[in-house]
Amino acid sequence: MNNILLSLLHFKNYLRQLFDSAWRLTLLGIVLSFCIIFLFSCQEATHKGNGVIHLTLWQSINPPVNRDVFEKLVEKFNHKHSDIQVESVYAEGLPKILTAVVGNSSPDILSFYPQLTGQFVELSAIVPLESWFDQLPFKTEVIPNTLEELRLDGHLWSIPLYTSNMAIFYRPTLFEAAGIKEPPKTWEELRQVARKLTIDKNGDGRPEQHGIMLPLGKGEWTVFSWFPFLLSAGGEVVTNGHPNLTNAGAITALKFWEDLIKDGSAILSAPERGYEEDNFLAGRVAMQITGPWTYITKSKVDYKLFPIPTGAEKATVIGNGNLYVMKTKPEREKAAMKFLEFVLSEEFQTEWAVDTGFLPVNLKSAQSPAYQKLLNSKPWLKVFVEQIPVSHPRPIIAGYNRLSDSLGRAIESTLLGKSSAQQALKAAQERLELIWKSN
Repeated sequence: MNNILLSLLHFKNYLRQLFDSAWRLTLLGIVLSFCIIFLFSCQEATHKGNGVIHLTLWQSINPPVNRDVFEKLVEKFNHKHSDIQVESVYAEGLPKILTAVVGNSSPDILSFYPQLTGQFVELSAIVPLESWFDQLPFKTEVIPNTLEELRLDGHLWSIPLYTSNMAIFYRPTLFEAAGIKEPPKTWEELRQVARKLTIDKNGDGRPEQHGIMLPLGKGEWTVFSWFPFLLSAGGEVVTNGHPNLTNAGAITALKFWEDLIKDGSAILSAPERGYEEDNFLAGRVAMQITGPWTYITKSKVDYKLFPIPTGAEKATVIGNGNLYVMKTKPEREKAAMKFLEFVLSEEFQTEWAVDTGFLPVNLKSAQSPAYQKLLNSKPWLKVFVEQIPVSHPRPIIAGYNRLSDSLGRAIESTLLGKSSAQQALKAAQERLELIWKSN
């Protein structure tokens, strides 16, 4: 290879001496382009020659401590497989991913979020996995409803890296001070409890403590936080692949949030900051909707949690991290599926769940001594584990981003008192129908 490089350099110097016009630059560009192609061909041949398939995996796992756990597990896979080596690369941002897909320079494996599935399917960028999954020796160990969010049009398009769901954290000392002896189990009880926990200590008409915080904004966090109530009301936002925001369940769910605001028992977060816990930690809010990743569990304040209260049915929203196999070459796709098999295994899921706090997607992992020990040391996690069977997904249709944006605007408009829940959802539905017709 060194001799080849020296020869190319000699040839380049010869051309420089031969030409002294603009043509020299053009010819040099052509020659150097061929050199680069030649060197990459040599490199590709080297990879094929040693029998090792090198895969690139893009992920945006946060916080960094969780990323470190993932990197360690990737290295464990690499040590076990001499013929497949996975390189994990931190790559954040949808524009970069879509640019790579359109430019035919995708990674082999992508960790992102399921709501992009429909868009990737339209771009023919991902590989369906149901045939591979059906032959997996331990497919029955994978918790069934963790796959629900990953299926579209009869195909399984990705596999879960982890699962999670939403519940409600609360401050026991504030409950006790308000004379509340047990957490609410229904929507009506939640509304009553929120009223009792809203306290105006100095009588100026502005409560220093509110019962619950609701997320303000039209972003995905707001939509995600509202989804448990939509599902509990038996509602939906998509019917037969088309937006449906004006069904009775959707209106009921948004009206419940509207009622909490009208009662004065809910405080709104800062715009697009509904995930922040400052008000809860400071005691200005007694209840907060969030998931097992929350900083609350790492703080020194008193806290407990309870499942999403029941409306028409018991339900919450599922929050999966997932892994796609991107379309490349058959041998690379097959190797990528070998890594996915490792991710779904009891070994991976147990170590990942114990070290990150996310819920395992493997039943044996959830029942393992290591994970049971974790549950005993962190009993609050049991609420999330017990909610897994009633956790349901958000849609993954191709137009989900537009749907989510319109839905977020409707939620924001309602919480700010600009329109009623029914009016806001009707306006959002009309907007979406125009978008769907134009596409």
